Amino acid sequence: MLARFAVGYEQVCRAILTAFVINVAFIAHTVMGLVVAGLFPSVAAAYATWRTWIISEDHWWTCKETWTVFHRAWKSEFQQANIAGWPQLLLWLLLIYDYSVVNWHDAGVMGYLSSGVLLVVLVVYGAFSMLFWAIRANFDENIRWCVKMTLQMLLCRPLCTLCLLVGFLMTVLVWLTWPGVLLAFGLSLPVLVAVGCVYFFGRIPGLNVRDTEAWKARHPA
Repeated sequence: MLARFAVGYEQVCRAILTAFVINVAFIAHTVMGLVVAGLFPSVAAAYATWRTWIISEDHWWTCKETWTVFHRAWKSEFQQANIAGWPQLLLWLLLIYDYSVVNWHDAGVMGYLSSGVLLVVLVVYGAFSMLFWAIRANFDENIRWCVKMTLQMLLCRPLCTLCLLVGFLMTVLVWLTWPGVLLAFGLSLPVLVAVGCVYFFGRIPGLNVRDTEAWKARHPA
């Protein structure tokens, strides 16, 4: 019992270290790309790194291994990630601006209604964004295909969608409650949440817990 606890504790510590290294790599590579060009390749690389980690049989990664996987993904995603990311960010800014205008100005009943609708849209769009980058990390397809696949997943995988929505809200709540978590781990933790939700509930080829030998052993056909 004590030995199993020790192994489990070390695995948790390793996962925390991996999350920290991914955050450091995220910041460093974003700066390498002068922020404007480096931001979204870093987002794509974070998703690709966590995907590689979660499907790997060996989760005992060193800092060097994590950094190497991240850097390779960052270079390969440099162009396409920017093409996919900037339109998403512009829509984020538009929605946040609209929500702030409606929320902080007294417009009566219609104002409250509009504020509620926009809040729901923001949460759903947050889940869409998390799922979109997980889909891109898993499939070597164009952006249009990834958008269609993401929309289909949101509708056809309700449990996965629910977990993404909860994960998005919990991430925001944790950041607001403990700002130090944001400083230490940045986007690394919500990326892990997104990849984990798809892995356990998305049922897509290449990122599916049911394809692992451990799961098959526990659930014989």
